[in-house]
Amino acid sequence: MIRQAIIPLAGLGTRLLPLTSVFAKELLPINGKPGIEYIIDECIDANIKEIIFIISKKKAIIRKYFNNDKFYKNILKKKKDKRIRKEYKKIQKYNKKIKFVYQNSPKGTGDAVLKTQKYIKDNFFLMLLPDDLIIKRNCSKDMISIYKKNKCSVMASMKVNKKTVNRWGIYSKKSNINKNNFFIKDVIEKPSINSAPSTNAVIGRYILPKKIFTKLKSQKKGKGDEIHITDAIRRLIIDGEKFIGHSFKGKYLDCGTLNGYIKSSQEIYKL
Repeated sequence: MIRQAIIPLAGLGTRLLPLTSVFAKELLPINGKPGIEYIIDECIDANIKEIIFIISKKKAIIRKYFNNDKFYKNILKKKKDKRIRKEYKKIQKYNKKIKFVYQNSPKGTGDAVLKTQKYIKDNFFLMLLPDDLIIKRNCSKDMISIYKKNKCSVMASMKVNKKTVNRWGIYSKKSNINKNNFFIKDVIEKPSINSAPSTNAVIGRYILPKKIFTKLKSQKKGKGDEIHITDAIRRLIIDGEKFIGHSFKGKYLDCGTLNGYIKSSQEIYKL
């Protein structure tokens, strides 16, 4: 059963400067709604009971956003506004599901995941990357269904342009299960164009085994002098752990760049 999700939020957001010089990128509005709320709604719709946010002291504004009762209560005393009351109730609902842990030094996604170890209760958990929005279909929900059938790890996949493989983690296929799912032979973080085993890229949705924490404790730094979750996953695959790649049916939106952020608002507006 997948009951917990973790969301790494401690990154500096340099690709969205200057907006992120004073504001957390995850709270930037996408079609009038903070981007992180789309991720939370995906989790809730997938029946996730607890969401662990990994933040840093520099991202304290995220914690304040979800823990601002006094602000709302003071406004609602003065102003009987139905819209504000509705927003406050929504934030309260979110806050009941959220736990915060800290990664104050940006050492990579693998290090961020390791910070959650003592909070993970079950053998598998969900991880979502907030820069990756998937709309029109709940990818996490589909992946949980695949997990229930196969009782193994699942990772989202999408075909990318061969010229851009060095921006992604790239899968090597072991065998196809059906047209939307395959067993993963290997995954390589940001390979060169010539060395990439395919154009099947890792997208920010993962169902991971609790045993990954053992690998992360001894994981050496990789590209960019960071601890990558991909490198720990590779070691699990070598040990015989099964991983399924899921080619999701929804529409992918990259919110991590300025152009992608603008396009995301335009796409969601059309829904």
